[in-house]
Amino acid sequence: MSDPLPAHVRELVTEIETEIGESDDAVLAAPIDGSRAWSMARDHDNGRVEDAVRDILVEIGEDPTREGLVATPDRVHRMYLELTAGYHVDPERLVNDAIFEVDYSEMVVVKDIPFYSLCEHHLLPFFGTAAVAYIPRGRVVGLSKIPRIVEMYARRLQVQERLTQQVAEFLNERLNPQGVGVVIEATHLCAVMRGIRKPGTIMTTSAVLGLFRSRDRTRAEFFSHLDRRAPGA
Repeated sequence: MSDPLPAHVRELVTEIETEIGESDDAVLAAPIDGSRAWSMARDHDNGRVEDAVRDILVEIGEDPTREGLVATPDRVHRMYLELTAGYHVDPERLVNDAIFEVDYSEMVVVKDIPFYSLCEHHLLPFFGTAAVAYIPRGRVVGLSKIPRIVEMYARRLQVQERLTQQVAEFLNERLNPQGVGVVIEATHLCAVMRGIRKPGTIMTTSAVLGLFRSRDRTRAEFFSHLDRRAPGA
């Protein structure tokens, strides 16, 4: 069966799933079934998305046949496939045996992870940074996998609260650690460009599991790490 994803989207999915030097077989693997985005990608040649974009242009009073807009429906379709590429990432391929047995039980923190996502309420971007921490129970995950996990869930239609929880639950299920903490700070263009129109508004969400939830000292240590500037910053 041929790959139904456009080449630029398949390239992005592969980039999220794999490390430099890993097997090229991942490029040929099939995406995850079951999402509406998968159905959209499978049918990407039937023109439904392009037709819908043309209808929107007409509805707002534009002429979809004028020079600047003729190619817009196709560009919008390609854009949404790219921005929702996370639906097609295989979590197992992303982890790809990068979980290691290590005798280490102190907090691991990865912060200042940039991400871009789409608010599912208005299809406008929200973007910011994520901080992820966990306390191993004899198992750790490769450093580069944590930003990739954030990327996998960010490249979907999202609300920030769900995105935060999904990252935490993914690590909790794969590592069975003593605890997981995730904090995300983001700017939402739906609050900047429309509605309340308040530039500079930042939304912060957190998800804490295990020791991060039950032990105040652990939670406080996590938040203290977030306040520290990275070396050279």
